[in-house]
Amino acid sequence: MEVACPHCGKKVEWNEHQRWRPFCSERCRLIDLGQWANEEHRIASDDAEPTDDTLPAS
Repeated sequence: MEVACPHCGKKVEWNEHQRWRPFCSERCRLIDLGQWANEEHRIASDDAEPTDDTLPAS
């Protein structure tokens, strides 16, 4: 089975020999990880965004 790399879209064979699956390379994997770290990717939530009233005091 082939899947598209989540970052660049290159086709990748899905098997145990593909070290970076579902990514095509370590580069694409690290770019994606960086996007999560920079909060460019987020998991949707039904919860409202926190307001100043609900944030802990500093």
